[in-house]
Amino acid sequence: MERSLKNVLVISFGFLLLFTAYGSLQNLQSSLHSEGGLGVATLSSLYGAVLLSSMFLPPIFIKRFGCKWTIIGAMGCYVAFSLGNFKSSWYTLVPTSVLLGLGAAPLWSAQCTYLTILGNSQARKVGELGKNVVNKYFGVFFFIFQSSGVWGNLISSLVFHQTPNKEFFSEDQLMSCGAKDCLMSTVAANYTTQPSQKLVYTLLSIYTGSGVLAILLIAIFLEPIEDNLPNREGEEKSPPFRSTLLSTFMLLRDKRLHLLNLLPLYNGLQQGFMSGEYTRSYATCALGIHFVGYVMICFSAASSLCSLLYGKISQYTGRAVLYVLGAVIHVSCMVTLLLWQPHPAQMAVFFILPGLWGVSDAVWQTQNCVLYGVLFEKDKEAAFANYRLWEALGFVIAFGCSTFLCVSTKLYILAGVLTLAMAAYGTVEYMESRSLTQLSAAGGRSQADEGETQTQM
Repeated sequence: MERSLKNVLVISFGFLLLFTAYGSLQNLQSSLHSEGGLGVATLSSLYGAVLLSSMFLPPIFIKRFGCKWTIIGAMGCYVAFSLGNFKSSWYTLVPTSVLLGLGAAPLWSAQCTYLTILGNSQARKVGELGKNVVNKYFGVFFFIFQSSGVWGNLISSLVFHQTPNKEFFSEDQLMSCGAKDCLMSTVAANYTTQPSQKLVYTLLSIYTGSGVLAILLIAIFLEPIEDNLPNREGEEKSPPFRSTLLSTFMLLRDKRLHLLNLLPLYNGLQQGFMSGEYTRSYATCALGIHFVGYVMICFSAASSLCSLLYGKISQYTGRAVLYVLGAVIHVSCMVTLLLWQPHPAQMAVFFILPGLWGVSDAVWQTQNCVLYGVLFEKDKEAAFANYRLWEALGFVIAFGCSTFLCVSTKLYILAGVLTLAMAAYGTVEYMESRSLTQLSAAGGRSQADEGETQTQM
């Protein structure tokens, strides 16, 4: 096995172990810690810290410590959050969620930077296009990483399945589910049996152990990597601290980034909707909380498989085709969610919709990272920091509006943001194609002038 692919697999399985714990734990916050709104406050604090972290920390940490040790340190913040859940209080959950949020942006920026450098380096060795190798590596990563949702939700479902669930919903109660849910229904709160403290501790112990294994895997087997693009003589290798600190904001001077930032914003919004609104207003409201894990398994499995598929076929289809495919499927799902009245008799629909949602989710996860890595290759750290900042803003908006808007309103907002994001993305693709055409024309003119000079001589 080539060394670069080995490193891709190591970082992929490290994130798989880490997010097997965190992804499922995030979905359970509002259920496990519902008293006084502690669970919602925890998530709000977490993504607020991600916003702050994305503005400043990723370029500094990656330049100072390198991608590998930035990933290891950030993973420690995730393990601390798992430990904070053992004693659910404002003094343990909120501080550890803030710590996790501060580590999240450096973690993901370092991961994207690492795979981009690794892919471009391998492409130069084998004589391939850099974007094709990078696309393949991101496809492999997200195929393995997205399956963490399958294992995490499966573990929580198997552990909590030992709690008796006797939930019976009347037709009147079911009428308030779905797009009509304006958070006036108390079905889930009144009819769901909470798991025992022993089962909660069992689940948290599994998740904490998984996070520790992830850190050990990265520390032992992942090779450090540096951006080995050739430097001109006398070029400064390490930029000043102030320049590094402000690089995230300085990159905003690029018009392309202004337009592209709508993509990660939508990505955060759509993930927040699936993990928050769909699980509560559709699955829990009509089936019961013990079905949430199984429903989210369909979402994660579809996203995982399609991530690998998109990484392989993107070099033949181009990224624009995949973006259009993702947008069409998501719009179709939104229309269905607006019109559908959830009922236990339609069991298959509860699993088909998150599966289709995952098919589109794989587009945003893989292609967004590749797009930022290709267009901003010289400023990868700052570009990915901007990406995580806007994605975190999407999460903050999704969770912040969770208790104020009806589900139907949230679906209309999602559709509107998706439309704007696709229009902005199309503009960037047009700008890039024009730029390439002008460069080709300029190159042709230079060759023609050179030929004419040689003829005269």
